[in-house]
Amino acid sequence: MNARMTEDTSLSEADSDGIKPMLAGVGAPVPPAPIFVEPAASDAAATITSIQNTLKGLSLDGLRSMISIRDWLLTEAREKKDQTSLLTTLAEQLNAAGVPIDRASMTTETLHSEHAAVTSVWLKGGDSEQKAFPYSGNADGTYERSPFYHVHQTREPLFLDLRETPDDRFGIIPELKADGYVGYSCFPVFFANGDENGISFATKSSEGFSKPNRTFLEGIVPALAAAMEIRAGYATLDQILRVYIGDEPHQRVLSGDVRRGQVSRIRSAILFADMRSYTRLTSSMHPEDVVSLLNVYFDCLVPPIEAEGGEVLKYLGDGLLAIFRDRGDDTGAAAQSALTAALDALARIDAANASGVAGVPLKAGIALHHGEAAYGNVGSGQRLDFTVVGRDVNLTSRMAGLNKVLGEPLLLSRPFVEHLWADPRSLGFFELDGLDGTFEIYSP
Repeated sequence: MNARMTEDTSLSEADSDGIKPMLAGVGAPVPPAPIFVEPAASDAAATITSIQNTLKGLSLDGLRSMISIRDWLLTEAREKKDQTSLLTTLAEQLNAAGVPIDRASMTTETLHSEHAAVTSVWLKGGDSEQKAFPYSGNADGTYERSPFYHVHQTREPLFLDLRETPDDRFGIIPELKADGYVGYSCFPVFFANGDENGISFATKSSEGFSKPNRTFLEGIVPALAAAMEIRAGYATLDQILRVYIGDEPHQRVLSGDVRRGQVSRIRSAILFADMRSYTRLTSSMHPEDVVSLLNVYFDCLVPPIEAEGGEVLKYLGDGLLAIFRDRGDDTGAAAQSALTAALDALARIDAANASGVAGVPLKAGIALHHGEAAYGNVGSGQRLDFTVVGRDVNLTSRMAGLNKVLGEPLLLSRPFVEHLWADPRSLGFFELDGLDGTFEIYSP
């Protein structure tokens, strides 16, 4: 253990005056709200007690290190948009300060379409990992058997000497012991919105966590909570925008592309798909059953699109619009990816029908075109939509109307075929509703 964390000399109340220049600058008064005040201290007496306990529990070097880490948490750490990188850097800084950390974990609730929470785990000398927990992930009561549940209930930190802790105290205890850990600490972290989060540390040091170690960890947690909340807020905004408006649009919105009328153009392969006989199939269904049917249907379409590098830009009732960006001069790659995704989606629909998972027979009409997709902010006042427009997008959607007429589940335009490596079959020339002229349509 680092000597500065184990020095016998601690700061007494009389010694505390000696750190005033360090806290406030030479000759300056001590700030009225020192950075090591616990957020829960709501009165002057509690504030003074918190300061005194911190000063008594740490050596001067330890206090300097604690303040340095707190300063980092309140400044540079706010730029850590990834939870795992925040945890990794924090664990490394704690070890450098003499707090023997061999394992650290950080758990935050998340607002995500599939995940209820995300946990990052750092192991000294090993790789950091991040695990997402689905909304059904606690069906077996794992959370209720965890130290995090305990500290969320007590709203107090937990320190354990694992050598004296029964295996059945918490579900993770046997695993920690088997891995050679001696000391364990766990802290509740509550966000302003009510989210219950937490951070834990474990050490293999033969001493476990000493009193100065505990004081040090308790001293940084309020600043750590602030850094976690800032990072979680950014992550939530990023996730929600990505889920609801797509990858590229969400990046543009976050970068400030939010003014009405701004338009971006992308050369790409364009995919439009909708469900055949949707109105007839759903006219007598309850809304819950309609939503369930649509989710089964989109589970057939979306994974192949994303697997081939495509982006779903818009859900349109029972339809969707996706693009596959041109990759430099190699426009054939985008077209081939779009065709592969479309064929895979149709195969998945056939498999879903064979299993009966949808409850009704599913059919899709898919159209593929190559051209320019333009999207931007449209709307009025404070309610805007990031939508996709343009002649090529309109042409693709009109092509999908021919699927039923021609009895073909997948149709390709001539511009798309010109970028394709295959040699599809021409079905002839057809008029498209709302567009002048005729268009040659192909089947793969």
